Amino acid sequence: MAIIITEECINCGACEVECPNNAIYEGSDDWRYKDGTELVGDISLIDGTHINADLPQKPLSDEFYYIVPNKCTECKGFHEEPQCAAVCPVDCCVPDKNNIESEEELLIKKKFMHNP
Repeated sequence: MAIIITEECINCGACEVECPNNAIYEGSDDWRYKDGTELVGDISLIDGTHINADLPQKPLSDEFYYIVPNKCTECKGFHEEPQCAAVCPVDCCVPDKNNIESEEELLIKKKFMHNP
């Protein structure tokens, strides 16, 4: 499953620099699939959705840092544990029960973003 940042976030930014997929963004900042990945131009996501990786996407939060579920791999293939949760001083990076994925699915997503 992906990780989410709860409303307890103090906007310290410690998590953002730790994400190997660049899936964490400051509140109200646009995000892109290309950020921190090898995805560029027109792509087909794993679910079959067609999108341009270079185009900005709407922020998922206007108030605090957020994690893009389609880019979060829980650090599988990079680290033993989600780095955002490991460095968060207020423990607000938690599993997202609405985005449950197996380890195999997370590794496929990692490969898709970093070895297209």
